[in-house]
Formats: sequence, C-alpha cells, structure tokens
Amino acid sequence: MTNAVNEAREALGLRLRELRRDAGLTARRLAQLADWHESKVSRTEYGKQTPSEADLRAWCEHTGSHDQLADLVATLRNIEAAYMEWKRVLGAGTRRRQKMSVRLEGDTRSIRWYEPTIVPGLLQTADYAEGILSKVIEFYSIPDDLADGVAARIERQRVLYRGDRRFSFIIAEQVLHTTVTDEHVMLGQLDRLLTVMSLPRVVLGIVPADALYAGPSWTGFSIFDQRLVQVETVTAELSVTQPREIAQYERMFAILNDQAVFGDGARELIGEAIRARR
Repeated sequence: MTNAVNEAREALGLRLRELRRDAGLTARRLAQLADWHESKVSRTEYGKQTPSEADLRAWCEHTGSHDQLADLVATLRNIEAAYMEWKRVLGAGTRRRQKMSVRLEGDTRSIRWYEPTIVPGLLQTADYAEGILSKVIEFYSIPDDLADGVAARIERQRVLYRGDRRFSFIIAEQVLHTTVTDEHVMLGQLDRLLTVMSLPRVVLGIVPADALYAGPSWTGFSIFDQRLVQVETVTAELSVTQPREIAQYERMFAILNDQAVFGDGARELIGEAIRARR
C-alpha cells in the first residue's frame, strides 16, 4: 500500500484516539463497550487496521461523538478509494472497469504510461485485449462478460484520435516477446504498434532488454496530468494523489524515457520481433 494510504489511515486512527480520550475511556473499556477484542482498538488507533463504517458508528456511539460520524465515514471512503481490491473493482465483470477508464482518460490532457510485460490497454487490438481480459476473468473468478469488456476497451481508444491530448507510452522490450494467445494475435498486435507510432498525438518508446538497471520500475503505472497515478498490483489498484509521490513516478518515467529508443530504433525492435514470430 502506498505511503499516502498509510498516512491517511494513521491520521484517521489519531482522530479516533483523540475521541476516545476526550470521552475519558481507556482502550480496554471501549473494547468492552463495543464487544471487541482489546487489540482492535489499539491496531485501529495506530493505523494498523482499517475500521469499517460499522466500527466508526460504534466508536462514535460509545464516545458520544455522533457529530463526527459523517466526517469519519467520508475519510474512510477516501482511504478505500485509494486502494481498490480487484475483487471489488471487477465484481460485476470487466466492462465496468473499462468504462471507468473512459471517463478518466477523457478528462485528462496528458497521459504517460509505462508497461513492463504487456501492451498498454489503449494500444491493444481486439484479439489481444480478448486474450488479456479472458485471463483476468479466469484468475479473479469474476462474471464472464468478455465480449462486453473487450468492446469497452476498444471504445476507450477513441480518445487517441480526439481533442488535443498527448500520449507518451513506454514499454519494455519484453512486451514484444510476451505471447498473448498465439502468434497470429501477436503479429496483429505488433503491426498495431507500428501503426500507432504514426499518430500525431502518440509517442511510443521501447526500453531495450539490455538497458542498465536504473530504478524500481517493477510494475506498470499510468500518470494522468499531474494529479493522479494508477498502479496495478496482483491484488489491487492503487490511486496515488499525493504530490510528492506523483513526483517520484514522474522521476521514474523520465528515467525510463531516457533509456528508451524511439522512432527508427523502436520500429527496428518491433520489426525484429515480427520476423522472429514469422
């Protein structure tokens, strides 16, 4: 979990501790009143455990702080929004998550996107997207809405052709060699990369496989203007909004940008991958 989420959870815990102390209650007494294990109070107050909304209601009831409940619930929901488990995000299938991206990308002027193993969603062919989303559905055991999810992902790509937005994509060379579905799908996808390189608002760079290690770029991330970074982990999607954290991702993207090859260099790497697959 990012530092921003931890700090927000710790700040919420501090507020709850102050409410308990103002009410003249010990942690043990509050736990007794709420029928909790005593350690729950301590872990919540020190930001080690995230309370539920029901916990907040009980906390306010037993500390006589009903007037604080609305603000506490709002704080909790902001924390939850910053750390969204995939089981929750994808609970109704893949289409809803794609629609969320349509709105976000439509409201952004500049998108910087790095991927170490797969093609960024905005650059995927329908066949490639089908291969990716089918694995997502299988891995997370979510409702199978594959056709709708693929259609929504392709719909997202309209943003590449509209308005005055700017897109900077950097991928690791491994992306060209990670096989999604089969060789036929990959040849179509590699050809698509060559095509999007000619779009006036799109810049595509590739970090060669023999590039020197230059920083912790272990997972993909997307930077939306200078207001939001999205990071996908195995279990959750992180939304980073703290300016100092965003600055770190911008620094990492600049390092990757310096390592990447563009134009003819990128086309040569893609061409080599195409020839190898043929």
